[in-house]
Amino acid sequence: MSEVPVLLVTGGSRGIGAAVSIIAAGRGWRVVVNYAANREAADRVVAEIKAAGGEAIAIQADVGNAAEIVSMFQAVDGHFGRLDGLVNNAGIVDMPQRIDEMSAERVERMMRINVTGSILCAGEAVRRMSTRHGGKGGAIVNISSMAAKLGSPGQYVDYAASKAAIDALTIGLAREIAAEGVRVNAIRPGIIDTEIHASGGLPDRARDMAPSVPMQRPGRAEEVADAVLYLLSPAASYITGAILDVSGGR
Repeated sequence: MSEVPVLLVTGGSRGIGAAVSIIAAGRGWRVVVNYAANREAADRVVAEIKAAGGEAIAIQADVGNAAEIVSMFQAVDGHFGRLDGLVNNAGIVDMPQRIDEMSAERVERMMRINVTGSILCAGEAVRRMSTRHGGKGGAIVNISSMAAKLGSPGQYVDYAASKAAIDALTIGLAREIAAEGVRVNAIRPGIIDTEIHASGGLPDRARDMAPSVPMQRPGRAEEVADAVLYLLSPAASYITGAILDVSGGR
């Protein structure tokens, strides 16, 4: 079995996930690019990695589906035979609404994908990486959001609440497995110029929100990815349970 480390990036086909996948490959990781539905986008990321001399595969799985999560990790086992890192990046937003306008179906979907999916993926990763389970250690980086601190009033409080849950997951899991060779940290991106805003019906949100950012601009996916790769790296060997804001000072 190759000693080159393997990283699984959920939601790795676009935005922050794609940037993490590409930069990780350039820093010596073999990368699993997870995607829910857009195979073409995932294939583009894999092709870019391979063109630069890296190694990557794409695996379809909806992190809102527990059975598909299990199948995804089994596919990683079958292809690479190891797992050394997980970036819990997959997540959704929805159309701007007040809490008193939200349906139960919307809230359930938000929590199932953003929270339950991340917890289940973390559990599968721990079963493979923890020394308690015979693993050699590893690192998990969860993608939270500044919304967890700011609350996103009038837009998507449900999304903000789901990311606050990610913060709690990060702190609790980090302490739970700190002695088992697995570090768990999180990144809170601020206003980042990615496609996620369009999926919530606000394609110009990053540009429109720029004046509210102390640095007066939205961030780039690559700027978030650089922070993720730091937390995955040996340079962060004594960091666990940390949540790093990448938000231009917001």
